[in-house]
Amino acid sequence: MNYQETLDWMFAQLPMYQQQGASAYKKDLTNTILLADYLKNPERNIKTIHVAGTNGKGSTSHLLASVLQEAGYKVGLYTSPHLKDFRERIKIDGEDISQEFVCDFIAENKSFFEANQLSFFEMTVGLAFDYFSKQNIDIAIIEVGMGGRLDSTNIITPSVSVITNIGLDHIQFLGNTLELIAYEKAGIIKPNVPVVIGEYVKETKSVFSAKASELSSKLYFASDLIEETHPSVLIGDYQRHNKKTVLQTIKVLQDQKEFKISEENIKNGFLNVVLNTGIQGRWQQIHTEPKVICDTAHNKHGLEIVLHQVQNENFDELHFVLGVVNDKDLEEILPLFPKNARYYFSRPNIPRGMDAVSLQAKAKEFDLIGKVYPSIPEAYRQALKTASKADFIYVGGSTFVVAEIL
Repeated sequence: MNYQETLDWMFAQLPMYQQQGASAYKKDLTNTILLADYLKNPERNIKTIHVAGTNGKGSTSHLLASVLQEAGYKVGLYTSPHLKDFRERIKIDGEDISQEFVCDFIAENKSFFEANQLSFFEMTVGLAFDYFSKQNIDIAIIEVGMGGRLDSTNIITPSVSVITNIGLDHIQFLGNTLELIAYEKAGIIKPNVPVVIGEYVKETKSVFSAKASELSSKLYFASDLIEETHPSVLIGDYQRHNKKTVLQTIKVLQDQKEFKISEENIKNGFLNVVLNTGIQGRWQQIHTEPKVICDTAHNKHGLEIVLHQVQNENFDELHFVLGVVNDKDLEEILPLFPKNARYYFSRPNIPRGMDAVSLQAKAKEFDLIGKVYPSIPEAYRQALKTASKADFIYVGGSTFVVAEIL
């Protein structure tokens, strides 16, 4: 199979949570452990940093990778979901895994995947670990897919565990309270492995403290320990928390004396993160006059910060190109959006995409008024056509909306 045929097989044959939702979610590590054993446990050959959290996992992971690259290390980076190409999920020093490696890995192991009915995510995790091991990297930043305790990435013993924050997202899988979700995320904490918490509230702090104490893991609350941060090209307001989390994680690595990281490396890592890692979709400006910002924030915790930042912009009129997935809690997120704006509703081009007419009707209940368009690109084109040079356009609501515009 060529690369496209390989991807088609992966996406169609085996369920992919980002595309299908609940039917593709597996609450079990049995298959991942089975696959790791079959591959001769490549995850044991690499040093890792494990990153979980409701929001900020991607930015934190990319910033950590960038700093370590600036320090001269060969750095693997595993993230999800991808925006444009599957290969974005698995990188070394900012370079996507090759099409050839992906094709060869699937071809060599296809019969095993089929025999054991492995999920899309399980085999992607196996691919990442196999690739990083064979490429002799110095360290890999591994981002959790969802939750932590039962996530396929949770077979590693990292140098440090990182939990960015806790918010009410994926409640159908992780629980409907902050304590329950914190418990799932805290599942990445390993015995005697230090853990950095980015943000906490009263309900989550006690969960993290109890788990760290139980496992004799040194616990660091970055928001209490880090006073200032370095400038970065990632300029979303929410990056302030992510940068503190990264700085505390780097301090832990420095204390372990396994890695030599200077202040200059940190400074350059923050400034060169886009160049070093190729991160996209975080308060990313894609047009001027009118100014257009796209952002992958998609739950209450993330959208509150982003929409506050939108309101602080200077503009004559505000335009929103908006689409969501069908399991999104609209009662929770729609009240966050401003009423004095023009909306362009459309359905992200994935099976999970919410019908735009349904979104429009629900939005109208919150006095958010706009028209429906047949596709996200068409909605964006119409927004650009309608807006004046002094207006502001925001594109978002879902990672998949941003992916279609970039």
